[in-house]
Amino acid sequence: MSSDVGVVGGSAAGLFTAHLLGRAGLRVQVLEAAEDFDPRPRTLIVTGQMNEILGGVGKNALLNEIHQFELFTDGRAARIALRQPDLVIERSELIHELAAAAQASGTEILLGRRFVSIEPRGQALSLHVERSQDAGAEEVRVGTVVGADGALSRVARAAGWPAQATVPLVQAIVRLPQGMSPHTTRVWFIPEETPYFYWLIPNSSSRGVVGLIGQEGPATRQALERFLERQRLDPLEYQAARIPVYSKWIPVRRRLAGGEVYLVGDAAGHVKATTVGGIVTGFRGALGVAEAILKGRQGRKLGDLRRELNLHWLIRRALHSFTQAHYSRLMDLLNARARKDLEAHTRDEPGQVLWRLCLHQPRLLLFGLRAFFHW
Repeated sequence: MSSDVGVVGGSAAGLFTAHLLGRAGLRVQVLEAAEDFDPRPRTLIVTGQMNEILGGVGKNALLNEIHQFELFTDGRAARIALRQPDLVIERSELIHELAAAAQASGTEILLGRRFVSIEPRGQALSLHVERSQDAGAEEVRVGTVVGADGALSRVARAAGWPAQATVPLVQAIVRLPQGMSPHTTRVWFIPEETPYFYWLIPNSSSRGVVGLIGQEGPATRQALERFLERQRLDPLEYQAARIPVYSKWIPVRRRLAGGEVYLVGDAAGHVKATTVGGIVTGFRGALGVAEAILKGRQGRKLGDLRRELNLHWLIRRALHSFTQAHYSRLMDLLNARARKDLEAHTRDEPGQVLWRLCLHQPRLLLFGLRAFFHW
């Protein structure tokens, strides 16, 4: 078998890359290890920027819209009304829609093909894969490889990229507390339990997901169980994943003797360090990689994404040092103008948010700088 581009991994970012390249006229094959293409369900919350990028793709994955955030810490609370609603989506349905879009653009999806290794073969790259059905070996020749196989990417390792650090995400499906609006997301900052936060995201009128990002897998599950008990919420089922930790930009392209290898999505570490969310940034990385493949050089899209991810990392570096007293002080500093800035700009616009916050509440800048330099 042969094609212009081989995408390893049927992830959201990988399928979107395949769709973009197939639509541009390239012959694309997606190699997915799963035999029945049944991605694990997981509730996600994203900004409306996802729709701006995908257009009509992904509409069937929409579960709910969020119009307000409620923030809690140490007895304090703040409410942020969103000018543009956030979207609650089902990851598995989103991936199915992206796969259909990729196939409609001419992409061939090969299931039950587990990536084993890569090696130069003349003026091409040879992908060695194992068929899950009979453990037989296959060789796929491509001009370009796109690694879209997650935070523990085998493609990245085979092409010489260093391994990424990851953190556990654990969340539980629960019934919503009585009287809670299904269009409000709640966030709790409890730094002695997690340097990130707990969340409760409604995915229907009666249910939602409660979760957190932790440091160690078992300890993260235990922390969530204790939190659920304190909130008097009963877990109906659990969802979990490993998420890459962004600490610096990883070049997404490597040149091998027979062709080029690119990384997208979690394989490239394109995850916002502030919230550890990677759907929108993964799609933006896919746009940048597709642009580089089609034009033969890196364009502005990857450069813009790099700057934004680095800004998210700077914010996270400051937040990682926060104590309960810091979060209490932060909540006190959220005056009316600052809240309006948070309402008007999404977390996918960190530059705009910081600029407006510093303009309308300059003490936030000094507060953040003190925390940053004491990290």
